[in-house]
Amino acid sequence: MPAERPTIVATSAGWRRRERGGLDWAGTALEAVRLARVPTTRRPRLTYLGTAGGDQRTWAAEVHAAGARAGLDTTVLDLFPMPSVEDPALHLLDADVVWVGGGSVANLLAVWRVHGLDTAFRAAWEAGVVLGGVSAGSICWFTGGTTDSFGPQLRAVTNGLGLLPYGNGVHYDSEARRRPLVHALVGEGTLGETHCTDDGVGLVYAGTELVEAVAEVDGKGAYVVRREAGGEVVETRLEPRRLPS
Repeated sequence: MPAERPTIVATSAGWRRRERGGLDWAGTALEAVRLARVPTTRRPRLTYLGTAGGDQRTWAAEVHAAGARAGLDTTVLDLFPMPSVEDPALHLLDADVVWVGGGSVANLLAVWRVHGLDTAFRAAWEAGVVLGGVSAGSICWFTGGTTDSFGPQLRAVTNGLGLLPYGNGVHYDSEARRRPLVHALVGEGTLGETHCTDDGVGLVYAGTELVEAVAEVDGKGAYVVRREAGGEVVETRLEPRRLPS
């Protein structure tokens, strides 16, 4: 039973630190699992991609441990040094949720395209697999966004997968240069309408429609940045629905 409509959960969130070390899946990632409408007769199947971070094996271990604690059947799809499964496209279609980690969105997009995952992700999305991720794993679903993939100075990336026809701004409250760069890029037309998230916040899309913002912590927001007909850039805050702790 796939998601009711093609679904994406794009976030600056998804993890929480454990008191005694390690990480657990947090509210926005668990919301993606809920939206997948998995039958109660089996465990949800989540596939994680750490391409943006170079497929670090230590991080994969954290993903598997967090998945076990959350009651998920977890797989990790590596692309370094070669794909870890025979047919990555079929593997994605077999998942209920695909979650993409942070790192270099520019490198992620290049590697995915080499392996044909750009078309594979569209097929999975249209089939009802819920797509989600944090930071680079958020920007990738959009037309582009702001990134430090090229060095310490933030720059635009404009070759996202384009499943969602907007720009995306992550870490909107925690990195001071993000907001002014988004406004500048929207103002000059490099990015169109751009959807942004504070740390701890996610955006839920049904098809290409933004249906709500959700948050793992209090006091955070999401934002829509548009260029008006007269050229003025306008930012509108969206109040997120607070997810259970």
